[in-house]
Amino acid sequence: MSLLVVGLSHRSAPVSVLERASLSADAKIKLLHDTLAAEPATEAAVLATCNRIELYADVDKFHAGVAELSTLLAQHSGVALEELTPYLYVHYEDRAVHHLFSVACGLDSMVVGEGQILGQIKDALALGQELHTAGRLINDLFQQALRVGKRAHSETGIDRAGQSLVTFGLEQLAVRVPVAEWAAGKRALVIGAGSMSSLAAATLARVGVAEIVVANRTAERAERLAEILVASGTGVAAVAVPMARVPDELTRVDVVVSCTGATGLVLTADDVLAAVSWGAAPDPAPQTPAGLDVPAGLDVPAGLGSADAAVIERLVAAARDGGRLADAGAVRTISGGVEADGCPVGPDGRAALTGVDANSLELHGTWADQGEAAAQRQPRKGARSLVDGAPVRLALLDLAMPRDIDAAVHRIPGVRLVDIESLAEASADAPMAADVDAVRGIVAGEVAAFGAAQRAAHITPTVVALRAMAAEVVAMEVARLDGRVPDLDERQRAEVTQTVRRVVDKLLHAPTVRVKQLASEPGGAGYAEALRELFDLDPQTVASVSRADAADPMNDDDPGRAS
Repeated sequence: MSLLVVGLSHRSAPVSVLERASLSADAKIKLLHDTLAAEPATEAAVLATCNRIELYADVDKFHAGVAELSTLLAQHSGVALEELTPYLYVHYEDRAVHHLFSVACGLDSMVVGEGQILGQIKDALALGQELHTAGRLINDLFQQALRVGKRAHSETGIDRAGQSLVTFGLEQLAVRVPVAEWAAGKRALVIGAGSMSSLAAATLARVGVAEIVVANRTAERAERLAEILVASGTGVAAVAVPMARVPDELTRVDVVVSCTGATGLVLTADDVLAAVSWGAAPDPAPQTPAGLDVPAGLDVPAGLGSADAAVIERLVAAARDGGRLADAGAVRTISGGVEADGCPVGPDGRAALTGVDANSLELHGTWADQGEAAAQRQPRKGARSLVDGAPVRLALLDLAMPRDIDAAVHRIPGVRLVDIESLAEASADAPMAADVDAVRGIVAGEVAAFGAAQRAAHITPTVVALRAMAAEVVAMEVARLDGRVPDLDERQRAEVTQTVRRVVDKLLHAPTVRVKQLASEPGGAGYAEALRELFDLDPQTVASVSRADAADPMNDDDPGRAS
């Protein structure tokens, strides 16, 4: 076994890099084809989720394999290799098996113990089987990973250590209120109709929302999901709408969950601002602090009079020059740096307020505070999920990678946003159950058993070839005996033949049994080579036995059994 995995995940890379490196369905297919076309790899599978991208391959050369797989990941993700390399991790042979089994059990998930990863592993295996890039090793590995994951969930309380990403996200939206209490009677919009969106819709129905609107680019899938929700017995009302209706639905719902495969934003800050502003009372008449030269038509809200006049003047100048203060979707990054007085607006007039009109200067109140400058140096965990002291008009859960919802919406009053990045921050402090140790024990035992089975299977073709050669020698010697002693009757010939076969079998029995035992131990791969050398076995014969064994459907586990 020469299993190699090269990848990056939420543990090794920032969300911004994962977001850029995400693979589309077409990119995954091309990546698998190109991996097999590369010289070091003979079979491959790709596991791509919202918080990990991993390429598994059976390689014949370690260093060449690492170089080739890293280059292919960079090529198909669109992130330059020199930028991607610092975030990549590499696992080989038993450590690669240990990694995948840990992933399957939820030990490496953003929310420990979540079970959605099993479905994603199953999908990765199915794609490899469909494209014929998954051979004996990948099939055995991924099927066993599914069994190990199921065993962990059935034999331990790992489910209590964490929840699904959807449930955890809803808990972050609800803050300190029980999810069922927070969700009761609310209207929800689910954007997307894939597996994660379907899970989100089912979870929302289970926790007690009153109505769910499903929007998807393919109307049939949205309608099907709505029908399933209505028939679920939860009592939720569900309806499907086209994507063009999303802006209107935003004004009517309390909760939005989005998880699509779009490469760009599905909801911009302007979309959300328009939705929460719809039907709102007009702002009171603005008051301009004395001594400021404010251009006609530019309102400065009350409450900024106590701020540093120089700060206000720079904001006004920036608004006059740019007309709009924006950061093109940047999160917690202030172009030009934070100046000494704490104002984030640099000489170029950019600020972390994507899509917000310059007239909405009240949104800059926190930036004029020196405390925000300190927060920039040491970000608060979960800060994006809090709307301090203000009622939440719209709660947004973004489970997509790359993101569906503009990160700048978390600065709009009355909006609470939870996304992959804030979930990663919150989960860092999540309590771990004692069952995690039990799962680690299961993983360790399964890795040892899998490695032994693979090493033993590796020597089987050599043993089969040896026995085939011995049978051929017996047949040749019996034929020669017939020529020399033609007077033997059938009974005598049969007895001589059987005797010679028994002698050969007894001579080969102990060495072949022992070599299988030795081969199953760590470092036992060399015994197959020694056997081939000692008995001068033809490598082509051994290879033909391996191919016949791999092609025999009776030797393959039923993939459905692992699903």
